[in-house]
Amino acid sequence: MAEEDEVDRIVGAWRTERPDLDFSPMEVLSRVDRLSHHLEHARRAAFGRSDIEPWEWDVLSALRRAGEPYQLSPKQLLQQTLVSSGTMTNRIDKLVDRGLVRREASPGDGRSVLVTLTRTGRTRVDAAITRLIDAEADLLNSLSPTERTRLAALLRHLSVSVEGA
Repeated sequence: MAEEDEVDRIVGAWRTERPDLDFSPMEVLSRVDRLSHHLEHARRAAFGRSDIEPWEWDVLSALRRAGEPYQLSPKQLLQQTLVSSGTMTNRIDKLVDRGLVRREASPGDGRSVLVTLTRTGRTRVDAAITRLIDAEADLLNSLSPTERTRLAALLRHLSVSVEGA
């Protein structure tokens, strides 16, 4: 017999009560929702061990992914983190206070500012990504590499279709 989870029990009860409905969307998306809670917990733990908050991760990882010299304009950070301008300014201020980033005048335009990852910020974000990858791998350890690849492809297809709509 196949494994059952809480979603199977919930959907089974609904099918009994409402046999006229197709519950296949609930079977997929309720599991995605439940897994997102486990992922959120694993991420918070990984970031906590690196002494950063999830919102700090968003900014620091964007800067780290930018490559040397690990700097972006506030506008570029806004585009990558999808927060408001006021929120980004507040986040940058807090990261500057913690010594994880610094503001620098843009060499091409002295009126513009670039946000640069500090050595401490880079150390923290590098530790966090290592811990994050380990935690996420633990969540997926029951899947074979082929299953992971197949699941990633299916989720990518769904993500592109939903985000493109």
